[in-house]
Amino acid sequence: MKITFLGTGTSQGIPMIGCQCGACKSLDYRDKRFRASILIETKTTTIAVDAGPDFRQQMLRAGTKKMDALLVTHEHKDHVAGLDDLRAFNYIQEKSMPIFSLQRVLDHIKVEFAYAFAEKRYPGVPQLDLFPIIENQKFEIGDIEIETIPVMHAKLPILGFRFGDFTYITDANFLSESAINQIKGSKVLVLNALQKEPHISHFTLDQAVEMAIKIGVPKVYFTHMSHKLGPQKEVEKELPNGIHFSYDGLEVNL
Repeated sequence: MKITFLGTGTSQGIPMIGCQCGACKSLDYRDKRFRASILIETKTTTIAVDAGPDFRQQMLRAGTKKMDALLVTHEHKDHVAGLDDLRAFNYIQEKSMPIFSLQRVLDHIKVEFAYAFAEKRYPGVPQLDLFPIIENQKFEIGDIEIETIPVMHAKLPILGFRFGDFTYITDANFLSESAINQIKGSKVLVLNALQKEPHISHFTLDQAVEMAIKIGVPKVYFTHMSHKLGPQKEVEKELPNGIHFSYDGLEVNL
């Protein structure tokens, strides 16, 4: 199984419009971050997690020509704004795209992209099949086994996902002991680390490090990072062994 980090930035991406900070002005390719998303690939199955406003560029950069399904963690714009671009796969594959998420999130998608679900649809709109999933559910898409992990994004319940030995958590600021137990035993964990200062709905860098150490997964990558963290080459020196910053285009093989 190959995991590609399509995007590792927070809701405004890096560089942020109008900003002149060190991270936004950096020439290091690792500091150029699209909105958070990953691609999971086996020999027969391809799944993306989240489709934000950079989804088209992410698919082009990754060279993705086939997609079997999309998983959505939650309904915020930086995770669903690119759903219209799924129609390219509709054309290529000549079928609808399955989307899996909480019923609340699917209901939001029906409103946000109402034209795709209208009784009389304009030609060429995306063809989306919505499949509700619940917390602590295990299911399969192709040859990929998936387990949903409930996490909290401030007061909003959202989903993390475990794919065998790989676990992906974004936009969280609280993990229950039950969720931690679901993650334990993974070989690789992806966890959000927004910034150093306290935030209402995301783990700070220190909180993410503390949580990573508590869970005890041997290799951890941080994602959903803000420009406020600073340039990667500087801030990564602060990380303990086994914990790393991800970057757009990073590939992990399991």
